[in-house]
Amino acid sequence: MKLDHIALYVEDLEKMKDFYTCFFDAVPNQRYHNPKTGLQTYFLSFSDGSRLEIMQRPDTSPRASGEHPMGYVHIAFKLGSPEKVDLRTKILREAGYPLLNGPRTTGDGYYESVLTDPEGNLIELVA
Repeated sequence: MKLDHIALYVEDLEKMKDFYTCFFDAVPNQRYHNPKTGLQTYFLSFSDGSRLEIMQRPDTSPRASGEHPMGYVHIAFKLGSPEKVDLRTKILREAGYPLLNGPRTTGDGYYESVLTDPEGNLIELVA
């Protein structure tokens, strides 16, 4: 079995598409638009075949607040080495994206850093 894709509602569809294509080499499909519901989406494909669907529609509502809300927590990108984690972390920080943690080796053995995308969604970069 293979996970096909993960979907994420976003506020700014184009900004989020640009972020993932610029910093994670995602390849977007043609934007889909359903005029009846207002839904607009992109599928962003990554080199390993995994995909992220970013979606926008006029009737979305904010997620529950709090430091640790229920639901999906983060997206993790496996970069292949600590050096690649360090470099991608540096590139994202220099571009203005907040570094929340790391780079470091976690208690369960991951070498990682944690940053956010433009809308505050957590991204882990792992070796």
